[in-house]
Amino acid sequence: MIDRTTVDRIFDAARIVDVVGEFVSLKRRGVNYFGCCPFHNERTPSFSVNPARNIYKCFGCGKAGNSVNFIMEHEHLGYADALRYLAKKYNIPIEEKEQTPEEKQLTSHRESLVVVSAYAARVFHDNLFNTREGTAIGLSYFKERGFREDIIKNFELGYSLEARSAFTQKALKDGYREDFLVETGLSIQGERGIFDRFSGRVIFPIHSLAGKVIAFGGRVLKTDKKTAKYLNSPESEIYHKSKVLYGIFQAKKSIVQNDKCFLVEGYTDVLSMHQAGIENVVASSGTALTVEQIQLVKRFTPNITVLYDGDPAGIKASLRGIDLILQEDMNVKVLLLPDGEDPDSFARSHSASELEEYIRASETDFITFKAQLLLDDARNDPIKRSQLITDVVQSIALIPKAIMRSVYLKECARMFEMDEQMLTETSEMMRQKKIADQRRTDTRNRTNEPEAPKPNGEVQNEVKPQTPNPELEIPHEQAREQKELIGAEKEIIRLMLRYGQETLVEADEITGETGLTVAAYIIRELCMDELDLQQPLLRRIFEEYKQLSYNGAIVGDLHFTQHPDPEISRLVAGFEPKYELSNIHRRNGTIVKTEENSLYEVVPVSVLAYKHKRVMMRLKEISHVMQQAEIDHDMNRFETLCMQYKELTHVKKALGLTLGKRIYN
Repeated sequence: MIDRTTVDRIFDAARIVDVVGEFVSLKRRGVNYFGCCPFHNERTPSFSVNPARNIYKCFGCGKAGNSVNFIMEHEHLGYADALRYLAKKYNIPIEEKEQTPEEKQLTSHRESLVVVSAYAARVFHDNLFNTREGTAIGLSYFKERGFREDIIKNFELGYSLEARSAFTQKALKDGYREDFLVETGLSIQGERGIFDRFSGRVIFPIHSLAGKVIAFGGRVLKTDKKTAKYLNSPESEIYHKSKVLYGIFQAKKSIVQNDKCFLVEGYTDVLSMHQAGIENVVASSGTALTVEQIQLVKRFTPNITVLYDGDPAGIKASLRGIDLILQEDMNVKVLLLPDGEDPDSFARSHSASELEEYIRASETDFITFKAQLLLDDARNDPIKRSQLITDVVQSIALIPKAIMRSVYLKECARMFEMDEQMLTETSEMMRQKKIADQRRTDTRNRTNEPEAPKPNGEVQNEVKPQTPNPELEIPHEQAREQKELIGAEKEIIRLMLRYGQETLVEADEITGETGLTVAAYIIRELCMDELDLQQPLLRRIFEEYKQLSYNGAIVGDLHFTQHPDPEISRLVAGFEPKYELSNIHRRNGTIVKTEENSLYEVVPVSVLAYKHKRVMMRLKEISHVMQQAEIDHDMNRFETLCMQYKELTHVKKALGLTLGKRIYN
């Protein structure tokens, strides 16, 4: 079978716009792309592609899913063959074999590391607000930096107590295994015993694209030259720093909406820009930019602006990152901040409008930026000037699109007063050399590759395309009622996946809990009345969400749109989206009551409506059974059913009254 790690790599690489764009002509409309559906004949485009959620949906024929589902449908392939198709497209090697007991244990092992990390994030966050030390030191630090409480909570910032083993001892007491604590880097095994890695530091949890906590950054607050200012989690089964961008989970929606991503260096740069109203920002966390990080951004936008502070030495050292961005066929701009400023300090000292205006006025294309930066060194030295021109042309040669290369070469010729034809020939020579080098490398790699596995049923759970799912088919004799019930269940699950982490109730009257989320409310309401969802796939999603939530994971629809079960991913991708305001409404400041700011009404009404439908259906069932009991002259059973019917009638009436007040008041 194809191992889960490889499947995850394929899903991460397979950008839905790229995959669908090979078969459908797509045009951007707002945050989504539209085209004519490839699965049925139509003249007016109704086929929508959502890059933020990495899904497609046709509003004509109803087909929906992720990149793998699309290839299954379009190319008539099974699930495993669709994965192989995309793996080949994105040059991802696949090693197929039966999963051994050890590999099954590894999958469970990875899940355990995620659970431990989620637990640690909760403890550190709780320390910040509910311990005297955390409040006095950690929270005071964040408040002194000017961070609002909503920013602190959104990024789950925390504090690790100063006592050498405070966290480790608490985790062990709460039943978490020592080897997992050490492997995630939360604890360190030393000669004198086990102790905390992050003791006495403020904590910046690092989230995966799906919102799971996979690592941590910690900043020491003491002035000690022997102690590293920042300390990060070591690499582990769940954390590879070259493939992660800080803030990507919180930024992805805004990146799609603005069709641009800002790249900064540190945690506080991201936080300050978010607080200033610019949310489409991520950080490389002080590491050199990698191809994997760039491809992560490219999933959401081809446009990236790199923010630099005024340190020339640091800028020159990071110019390689710009070349990598160009090589990935992205549009890159550069923004140089005033001397002595970094994104954190600049965002804190300016209003959102001032920051946006400065960005618009100051960001420049990479050619102008790079040339001006290096010309200061070259001055009148012809050798250095020659090296500079070669350096710039080398960057241009990395751009895949010929038209874009031509535009930049023309600008380069004008700027340096050089012959354009000569620069074009030089650029082409550089490209051909790179292509030849790559071919030689590929040949060497193929020579050393093992023989490819034969496609003869080695992948388990092969799923045939376009096979009707009996779980989704509604029996004819109860079509209307069952359709309404499944529609109500779908709406509840949609709200859980879309808004699960949003606060619904500030203080819950039933439990006394503060900050009750949408997901917690829905789970509580259904479990309290012992209601199992009737549609099997929806029930599986609910139970999986509930279990992940109980384990402390942050769950979103991305987990399910990229689910290993293709039927679940298709179902979730097909949920009807709620449309965003158009740009003209945003510019004109139109105030529209959206679903997101009406959750306190929408969620309870949806849950109440579902309960009401379940009660109505149960009343009909009891009524039929009562008729049969009367025919059979089973008076004891008849009387028992009458009592149940009477009680449920009261429940129906109460639900109806509450639902009516919710809707009309």
